[in-house]
Amino acid sequence: MQNTPTSILDQVISPADMRHFSDAQLMQLSKEVRDEVISAVSETGGHLGSSLGVVELTVALHAVFNTPFDKIIWDVGHQCYPHKILTARRDRIRTLRQKDGLSGFTKRSESEYDPFGAAHSSTSISAALGFSIGRDMGLPTGDAIAVIGDGSISAGMAYEALNNAGAEGRRLFVILNDNEMSIAPPVGAMSSYLSRLYANEPLAKMKSLAEGFEAALPSPLRDGAKRARQLVTGIHGSGTLFEELGFEYVGPINGHDLSQLLPVLRAARARATGPVLIHACTVKGKGYAPAEQSADCYHGVSKFNVETGTQVKSKPNAPSYTSVFGKALTQEARHDPKIVGVTAAMPSGTGINILNDAFPARVFDVGIAEQHAVTFAAGMAASGLKPFCAIYSTFLQRGYDQIVHDVALQGLPVRFAIDRAGLVGADGATHAGAFDVAYLATLPGFTVMAASDEAELMHMVATAAAHDEGPISFRYPRGNGTGVLLPERGEPLEIGKGRIVSQGSDVAILSFGAHLEEAEQAAKQLEAYGISVTLADARFAKPLDTDLILQLVHHHEALITLEQGSVGGFGAMVLHHLAETGQLDRGVKIRTLTLPDRFIDQASPQEMYEDACLSASHIEAAILDLVQPAKNVLPLNSA
Repeated sequence: MQNTPTSILDQVISPADMRHFSDAQLMQLSKEVRDEVISAVSETGGHLGSSLGVVELTVALHAVFNTPFDKIIWDVGHQCYPHKILTARRDRIRTLRQKDGLSGFTKRSESEYDPFGAAHSSTSISAALGFSIGRDMGLPTGDAIAVIGDGSISAGMAYEALNNAGAEGRRLFVILNDNEMSIAPPVGAMSSYLSRLYANEPLAKMKSLAEGFEAALPSPLRDGAKRARQLVTGIHGSGTLFEELGFEYVGPINGHDLSQLLPVLRAARARATGPVLIHACTVKGKGYAPAEQSADCYHGVSKFNVETGTQVKSKPNAPSYTSVFGKALTQEARHDPKIVGVTAAMPSGTGINILNDAFPARVFDVGIAEQHAVTFAAGMAASGLKPFCAIYSTFLQRGYDQIVHDVALQGLPVRFAIDRAGLVGADGATHAGAFDVAYLATLPGFTVMAASDEAELMHMVATAAAHDEGPISFRYPRGNGTGVLLPERGEPLEIGKGRIVSQGSDVAILSFGAHLEEAEQAAKQLEAYGISVTLADARFAKPLDTDLILQLVHHHEALITLEQGSVGGFGAMVLHHLAETGQLDRGVKIRTLTLPDRFIDQASPQEMYEDACLSASHIEAAILDLVQPAKNVLPLNSA
């Protein structure tokens, strides 16, 4: 976007500049910020709809509160683009989600205006309460304001925080950004409850509600205001749910109308003594017609044409892993009526929507509630059903105790379909699927698989469907497959058995998961040195194919394990087995190639794996490091 010298936005270096603006100027600023967000995201891609939905709210919060002393904590953080534009990062906004650029989420190391990093949902109220405690104990921090969506507030952690904050009774602000849309339409009783409040929105324009607090009124007016607010909410004889938890409830108000937002926020800041919840109704994608009219409100977009809204997407050479999973699961479900699907607010992101299209009565979207999803699936398995619990690796972390206590301990055959395994690109470290192998392979009775390509993924779906002897998982990456020929239907694999992909004689690469393609490239590059490589696909981290491992160790000078996971995962399992069986005493050369023991910031997946030293060239270098000292290996075409 080209800005004229008279642009209001050009006058904003930091939020402090906004506090001298008139309300009319703040309205103009909102329009310019919206245009800037649309323009920037058209060049970078990213979370457009959620950011457009909070433009006015962002302007109002920074205009009313004294940030960064006061702390605005954005739940999830994918709606923070207007916030970044207004907090001295406008000059870098076109580096969003790119290598060495701005994160697509809030990030403490990026700005003092990001007091708490977030990319997973439902953490903001807990964090805001923590800041409030710090303030009350004399630390140099001001008010804490949590901005949380109606989808996120339906999660258990948000309820826990609301309950704790209400009991504490400390001054704290929660802004409920009610756009009736998380990534998928929010489900459950909380969404229905908020929808009933939203339906009565016109009554919320009453001045007594917009001003916010009965406590600021004389007693007779205070009682009248309370009765009016109960009329707004449709709850007679009691307060709202939030009031029952100890909050002052204000709203619903129009989250795009600064003539409502500004007076309410000013009144709240001036008068609040305890916890306050302000219910602001917004429209995801507001102000950009293509986003407003899209089913997902342009939640996550690639680069696009601003005039038409048409997204620029390269034509894939192969289907995505997610779609292959969804189709394979649907195919298995046609043959087995006991198969059901469970997702936590991510039906299209996980491919469960494909099963839902075919068998809607056998798919259950539980909302942003991974803990519940896992135990819910465990109950289904105990009943005799065959649940496939499809959750991103990074989000499955949220349900780990339930995996241990409710699934593994009871030996229940829950099937975990783990999408977004490995490094995921623009979403960065917060969404990396780095740890699931390590945290699942430690659990007794768990079967842990990883697909090396999309055909293998089909076989693992079939394997999981046929497996009734305890919990089983299979992981696969984000993005498109390798383009291998797909079978008509997957075939169950023998549990704990890998496969030899190509036979060599000098060095063995034992790959677990979707990095097999990089291993193949490294093997070709090593041919120039006269090094013959055996390539094996482990398929299973647990149980290990111990016969295959011993075969590779006994018949090769060196063994490399390779995985798209953290230290402590597949390679550690192999090393443990070799140590336990005395194979390391034989002097075998071995290296475990894993993700490094650090978090990796956003970039393209290729750049991230370069950073992680897991590219084909890095694999080649690791092997040369093992064999060169002994053989003085040089390229065959060297002088």
